[in-house]
Amino acid sequence: MSLLVLLSGCTVGPNYRQPQVNAPAVFRGSSGAQPASLADLPWWDIFKDPTLTELVKTTLVNNYDLAAAVARVEQARQIAAEARSEYFPNVNYATILSYGHNQFIQSPVNPAPSAQGFLMAIARASWEPDIWGRIRRLNEGARARFLGAEETRRGVMLVLVSDVSQAYFELLGLRYRLEVARATEQTFAATLKLFTEREQGGLGNGLQTSRATADLAAETAAIPELERLIALKENQLNVLMGKNPGPIDTRIKLLDETVPPNIPAGLPSALLERRPDVVAAAAEVRSANAQIGSARAAYFPQIGLTTFFGKLSTPLANVTSGNTNAWSLGASAAGPIFTGGALKARRRQAVAYWEETRARYGQTAVNAFRDVSDALISREKFDAVREELVRAVQSSEQSISLARVRYIEGLSNYNEVLEAQQRLYPAQVALAETEISRRLVVVQLYQALGGGWNLTDPQWLGAAPQPTPPKRK
Repeated sequence: MSLLVLLSGCTVGPNYRQPQVNAPAVFRGSSGAQPASLADLPWWDIFKDPTLTELVKTTLVNNYDLAAAVARVEQARQIAAEARSEYFPNVNYATILSYGHNQFIQSPVNPAPSAQGFLMAIARASWEPDIWGRIRRLNEGARARFLGAEETRRGVMLVLVSDVSQAYFELLGLRYRLEVARATEQTFAATLKLFTEREQGGLGNGLQTSRATADLAAETAAIPELERLIALKENQLNVLMGKNPGPIDTRIKLLDETVPPNIPAGLPSALLERRPDVVAAAAEVRSANAQIGSARAAYFPQIGLTTFFGKLSTPLANVTSGNTNAWSLGASAAGPIFTGGALKARRRQAVAYWEETRARYGQTAVNAFRDVSDALISREKFDAVREELVRAVQSSEQSISLARVRYIEGLSNYNEVLEAQQRLYPAQVALAETEISRRLVVVQLYQALGGGWNLTDPQWLGAAPQPTPPKRK
């Protein structure tokens, strides 16, 4: 017995060590080392917009992709429970009862004279002492897959928050562009009216009116296209929320959304412990590492302890006799002698799979560093682009006013008015796109940093204003 206890402490195969990643000291594009991180904030504190908050909460409750991810977590949990059951004895029973003449266990035979009927009722128990750690490695791998599925689920939640936020800001951007297009349409309509009046007064000509009419038609055509894009974006949001396509009511305009002035990125080393896809990749490495131990355990004999107790009687009349009691205690050992290289191939395959998962983990980590850096750099450059576009729009608006005055006073021709108007709309569209991008890049950075890593599931739904960081192993 003491030998079995001693052997039960043996676990073949390598113990798991988290793969090393050469993390940079700071993110490229950040202002320096920052212990605090945007990811520490709950998602509803990034943009304080009640409409967006309700959209996200509805999505986290109704989204079908998230429901599927939750179901996958439950599958992984039950697989881990199934693996854990191998630690315990397996107890089952078997019964056979038959009655007849010249039969035995429901088959025709020629038994002893007058022997009729057969009864077997026994309970069996079997148990495998985990001497070489095979069961422990199976459980280690199953637990790692369960933790990986849980992180994947949290990753789906983070992606949904980001997707809804991005679609929402794009919707606000399209509505802002629609406002710009309608204002531009009115400007071109006023110019057409001016040219028409001057032509009727003998001061203009048909060429001016025709060009103004063409420009007005071109700008007017942009309005139904923007309305189409708005409807498609509303449909996208509804699908994310698990609803049928329909309109989305927004109570705030794009430029009313405040862009956070200070966005700390935190330390790159912390990203490896916070971002769900990186943590899930590490769990996959752990599972693969456990498979190596399981493959090595196959080289050693598999020890089993078995027992049964019950009744075995024929004919049935003897069932109460003590001679019909049946019991057994036994032990078995089975192991490989020659497998034609199958066990070696299985072990090598497990090692190769571990190397694959380790490489994927490294690539996932590098991609995470890049995502953060891309977002930081883009945010800085979008701010610079916005400053110049604001100047361009202001200058274009001023040039339109001056051109109209000069044209009315006869100091310039109609080309100056049309050219000034044609310059304004593209500048306004570019500014609108930049305003959208300035907000989207904050959403992208929050996702890249693994935002909401410290939120519990109820807090993800916005139920608690102050998240309590849980202990993560």
